[in-house]
Amino acid sequence: MAHAMVDLIIAGERRVAAARFDRLDPMTGQVATRAAAATVMDAQAAADSAAVAFPVWSAMGPNARRAVLNKAAQALEARAADFVDAMMTEIGATEGWARFNLKLAADMIREAAALTTQISGEVIPSDKPGCLAMALREPAGVIVGIAPWNAPIILGVRAIAVPLACGNAVVLKASEQCPRTHGLIVEAMLEAGFPAGTVNLITNAPADAGEVVGALIDHAAVRRINFTGSTAVGRIIAKRAAEHLKPVLLELGGKAPLLVLEDADLDEAVKAAAFGAFMNQGQICMSTERIVVIESVADAFVAKFKAKVATLAVGDPREGKTPLGAVVDLKTVQHVQGLVRDALAAGAVQVNGGEADGVLMPATVVDRVTSAMRLFREESFGPVVAVIRAKDEEDAIRLANDTEYGLSASVFTRDVARGLKVARRIQSGICHVNGPTVHDEAQMPFGGVKGSGYGRFGGKAGIEAFTELRWITLETEPGHYPI
Repeated sequence: MAHAMVDLIIAGERRVAAARFDRLDPMTGQVATRAAAATVMDAQAAADSAAVAFPVWSAMGPNARRAVLNKAAQALEARAADFVDAMMTEIGATEGWARFNLKLAADMIREAAALTTQISGEVIPSDKPGCLAMALREPAGVIVGIAPWNAPIILGVRAIAVPLACGNAVVLKASEQCPRTHGLIVEAMLEAGFPAGTVNLITNAPADAGEVVGALIDHAAVRRINFTGSTAVGRIIAKRAAEHLKPVLLELGGKAPLLVLEDADLDEAVKAAAFGAFMNQGQICMSTERIVVIESVADAFVAKFKAKVATLAVGDPREGKTPLGAVVDLKTVQHVQGLVRDALAAGAVQVNGGEADGVLMPATVVDRVTSAMRLFREESFGPVVAVIRAKDEEDAIRLANDTEYGLSASVFTRDVARGLKVARRIQSGICHVNGPTVHDEAQMPFGGVKGSGYGRFGGKAGIEAFTELRWITLETEPGHYPI
């Protein structure tokens, strides 16, 4: 099959880079995409073009911006077949996961469009006679969005949609693992009619990521950076941006706990845990990585969970006959297998799982995991979940919080007041009572605490992240000064 070609998009035009890099299909090993390998100069040109476009786009009225964003949502949906093909070949996604990505991403653009008239300020009472004091939100300038591969349409769109709604110009730095998928987003934006240079695309070879991203962060016109990805890379980006005192929004790793209290509806907890742990093969930042279950119901829960997980077959995503498809690469398989081996050697018990066939890895459940094991601490980002047995509610909360991460969490109990009380004590940006750890909606404040990052995407929180709050006064009476 012929591979796809992806060029840079700068100042509203495709630009062929001097060199290209190949993204291989994880299932076949064949070239899936041949993409432009941007240089530092290309990255600077993209930021320059965004800086030129910014005054034009930011001066457009809110309804004019809304109309363009709504067209972008339609243009995105019109590329459904291309998105499915791109996600299957670049990251081994199932068609269902690709179509879910597309739907939520289109929702996110429409939600961003709806925000254009919600970017409001306030009049604040002043103690100074005749002084009208206003707090105004204004677009920040050029925003760099850096998106990962795992939910590529959702996270690629999230990196730029609300920034655009707020009147900023953007550079989308695509993931090296899905350059075509991210390129299709910017193509849809171009078709929607943004002023040239408002939305730019940079793709880079893996070896050049550090210097390309560094050049974007360092560029004088860039006022904000948002990054979704690993905690290790998030730290590097935060440090680089701190040199320039540039704010960053970081949505990083997770090790989401799902707590099953002794009064939980075990059938509901099993359904949510299986979905949260194994949707997209566990390659979601909110994936359930640790099931913390009270000892008194642990055996009953594990028996039910084992039966449920046994039904989650893995197979070729192209055939679309199984709930689990491929993981993104063999490195993921080796990482997950290493975590499982370490746990089993230290006394944990494997409940489900088996040998991987290349990047097709079966749903794996490991019971009796303790905090001393790597599987308790390290983000797996693959189809494995640890079951940890807690003495009581207090112990469960302690175990849930015993992690460097704090993105998503959930707690199952029939007593909703108790559930809310426990949720308030879990150190995470997101917590669901009687729902899965995997849940995302465009209008919700999305983000984490601790090693999972800071800042919030989504809805009004996104407006706050991508605008400057300014204090402006208007004097209406003659001034009286002490000197």
